[in-house]
Amino acid sequence: MKPTPSNPASALVNRVSREAANPPYKLPPPLFDARCRACWFSAALLVLVVASFVSLDLDWSAFASMEAARSMGRFVAEFFPPDLSPVFVNKVAWAAWETLAMSALGTVMAAALGLALAVPASRMSAQDPAWLRSPTRWLLNALRAIPELVWAALLLISAGLGPMAGTLALALHTSGVLGRLFAEAMENIPTGPGDALRTQGVRPLRVFFYATLPQVLPQLMSYTLYRWENNIRAAAVLGVVGAGGLGQMLSFHMGLFHMNKTATILGAMLLMVACVDALSFAARRWLTR
Repeated sequence: MKPTPSNPASALVNRVSREAANPPYKLPPPLFDARCRACWFSAALLVLVVASFVSLDLDWSAFASMEAARSMGRFVAEFFPPDLSPVFVNKVAWAAWETLAMSALGTVMAAALGLALAVPASRMSAQDPAWLRSPTRWLLNALRAIPELVWAALLLISAGLGPMAGTLALALHTSGVLGRLFAEAMENIPTGPGDALRTQGVRPLRVFFYATLPQVLPQLMSYTLYRWENNIRAAAVLGVVGAGGLGQMLSFHMGLFHMNKTATILGAMLLMVACVDALSFAARRWLTR
């Protein structure tokens, strides 16, 4: 029989010290284990990064030299002062509106097409055979695998120069992105409301509108607004290939080394993106409350 400590405080300290001691099986695992797949993956990734630095001809000494810093300083100084003449500012404002319209219309078209493709690309219930799930997902992968610039270059042949090609390019690429996100959101919702309607003999279309869509609608709107933010930047870049908007003005004036006009265009891009980001962030927070 163990002796009982006369002091209750010492007994409490002994009990806490025994409970606080870490048994051997709770010690942290070693940093590298031959049976750890994540360890081997991290090691392979590290080797790939090192091989990339070795194989690429990166002259870091020239990049960090004083001559490079002076050249960059002279280049940045050419941007000032920006061209703020009323005539040019009006042109920039119209191009900014064109870029904003391209991104908005392209995102709306992409959301509609993505939702139409997300329905056959998702399995709504365990009883759903989802025959079109795999081919539709392959189509979504193909749409988002081609960048917006490539889509714009291809569509310039049929749609010609201007915002039409840029809008369609944004719509095609973004529909692949949103379609996949929408399909994943539909597959991960609780199936209880939909199953309850199916047991009552409700048709699949009504189940979608009364059970599936109300659950995922805030998430779909959040995804759409986030992609609109990305499409603002993409629409500004698409003009480089002749798709209209601020990008086309930027490519033209940079090609002629009109750096003061280029500074005004870049400032308009930054202001437009900041405003849209703030608006989209506020809208997504309101939708997810």
